[in-house]
Amino acid sequence: MKKFLIFIASIMTAILLILLGAIIYRKVSINTPQGGKDFTEKEPKTIKTVLSLEDDVQNDTIWCGTFQLIWNDLKNDLAKQDIEFRPQLKVVENLNKETFTTNDISDKYYYKKIGTPSLALKEEIEKAIKEKFNETSDILDDFEWENRNIEDYFLYAMLKKEFQFEKAFEELENGKFGNYDNVKYFGIKKDETGELRNQVDVLYYNSKNDFAIKLKTKQEDEVILCKNPQGKTFNDIYKNITEKEANYKGEKTLEEGEKLKIPNIKLKEKNEFTEIQQKSFLFSNGDEYEIEKAIQTIELELDRTGGKIKSEAGMMVEKASLMVPESQREFLLDDTFAMFLIEKGKKTPYFAGKINDITQFQ
Repeated sequence: MKKFLIFIASIMTAILLILLGAIIYRKVSINTPQGGKDFTEKEPKTIKTVLSLEDDVQNDTIWCGTFQLIWNDLKNDLAKQDIEFRPQLKVVENLNKETFTTNDISDKYYYKKIGTPSLALKEEIEKAIKEKFNETSDILDDFEWENRNIEDYFLYAMLKKEFQFEKAFEELENGKFGNYDNVKYFGIKKDETGELRNQVDVLYYNSKNDFAIKLKTKQEDEVILCKNPQGKTFNDIYKNITEKEANYKGEKTLEEGEKLKIPNIKLKEKNEFTEIQQKSFLFSNGDEYEIEKAIQTIELELDRTGGKIKSEAGMMVEKASLMVPESQREFLLDDTFAMFLIEKGKKTPYFAGKINDITQFQ
């Protein structure tokens, strides 16, 4: 009898320990410490940077031409042929198309350099961008400069532009953007003199949810804004805008009483493009190379007074060992829209963005 009672007691103890362990485990798994993650929560949204105007875009995606410029130099000046990975990547095919070149932006707004990586080259680039743009680099320290092979290469580009509106637009009350509240806006409430309306061209207007406008600046820059953009790529979106503009027969000026509302934009993004790193490709002479590291930054601001953009791109390439119409129109950019920056008279924009989650951009 005594042995039986001892046996029963041990069984009960074991059950209690198992239950206690389950309770402790449940407690720990629910109350995650700082830095932990509750898997019931939604993933934080981020802005995506694409490498070319031909890449597929989703919401909250941006592009700037600096990386395309250094890719063109890699392809034309170094490899002297299309870059081909094994297997080939779609993003590389798109970069090889060279949809943005130095013909699409004035040389006073960009600087680029190719050379054998060394501390002397790094210092040369730092001095050049300081003299030309009064800027310092956010990416040069991310690359390895010492003990390099004489057959390695470094490619670099910086683009910087600032533009102002002839007359500052009005600051509007904070409002909604899609499902987001308290968003900062500028635009036109009252414009008795017409000075603000003269800074706006209507490219087309089919409804308050389907329109595109152009903001003119004191410089050669134009800000193109399109509500609910259509197209898989930035090139598609831009072509659709130009086609709709060509076919639009309505009023091309902003008329008295028509509303204009544009969200402020402020972003700073830095990306390393790991998908194209450590993959072999050939130069035309048969030498085998790979991209050791590729980085791009994009900074953009837009407000009632104007805007500014700064972008850097750097790529370290190393030699590889041999292997194998309504009654009154409303131009309210209060939901998904696309934005392009282009120099007057040029055919291709130097910046593109598709904006959906405005909280990522303010």
